[in-house]
Amino acid sequence: MIFKCKNCGGNTVYSPEHEGMFCPYCESERSHERKHDLTNITHCPDCSGELEIGEYTSALQCPYCSNYIILNERVEGEFTPKKMIPFKYSKNMVKQLMRDNFKSRVFAPTDFLSEARLNSMSGEYVPFWMYDYNARCVFRGEGTKKRSWTTGEMHYTETSYYNIVRDFYLTYEDIPVDASIVMPDHIMDLMEPYNYGDMVDFQPEYMSGFNGQKYNMPATTLENRASGKMRESAQMILSQSVTGYSTVTTHESNVSQNNTEARFCLLPVWKYIYKYKGTEYPFYINGQTGKVIGKAPVSKAKVKAYGATLWASLTSIILLIGFIVTNL
Repeated sequence: MIFKCKNCGGNTVYSPEHEGMFCPYCESERSHERKHDLTNITHCPDCSGELEIGEYTSALQCPYCSNYIILNERVEGEFTPKKMIPFKYSKNMVKQLMRDNFKSRVFAPTDFLSEARLNSMSGEYVPFWMYDYNARCVFRGEGTKKRSWTTGEMHYTETSYYNIVRDFYLTYEDIPVDASIVMPDHIMDLMEPYNYGDMVDFQPEYMSGFNGQKYNMPATTLENRASGKMRESAQMILSQSVTGYSTVTTHESNVSQNNTEARFCLLPVWKYIYKYKGTEYPFYINGQTGKVIGKAPVSKAKVKAYGATLWASLTSIILLIGFIVTNL
């Protein structure tokens, strides 16, 4: 499907600045209508250009006419996302974020933050499974508390013994695990936290203007990662509930899950790949919060130039001092 402007026929896209559909050609707002409901396409329905569609691609931009195309069969039926978070940051906003974050990197290559380079970044809706858990936390053990005091020449120590029991339930909602093979898991974990209160029901209009993927793996395949996140959090809460004792002897400490539910959702990520001297430097930006993940490259030429300038300055200062001392 493609969303077209009713006024000029241009490709309308979702605009984070306007918080709705926007035509970049005639600047109309919310003038969109859905066109070209086709399935299993291999060519652009507008210009007939051949499309490079990946195995999991659900939305893409035509490289010839630049229209954004959403593949019906990959956002419908079993691949219909339950919820999504629309982009809050546009490309222009993210470009400014990058410049603000890395403006102090004086040794970065000259074109690292150039307009041409930053224009290559793409916004993508990354598939996530969101898991809900009911967890039971149980702790049984023995604790001691000691107090000491001195009376005259006598020193006393009193030890009290306690039977420690903790048995409570925790409810977890929306534990995210990315379902994309191409997105690095550790980077997607660093994208957190999202504000899940901004989640809305899925609407394909939000995808117009961005790339997208359907889920690459089913929820059952990734459940262990979500369960691990839940157990780590629950175990920390359980441990923090057993404090204030001089010593603690653990007899039982256990976190168990009673039930699991999972929903397919889409979360927004901007991706910028900077190539420098044969090496790729990837940057990922949370499309909702603006959190930036990535490390700026270092230009050896700039480092050498700085060193040469510094040495020249020091040499000049030493010569000047020598001249002054000689003429005293």
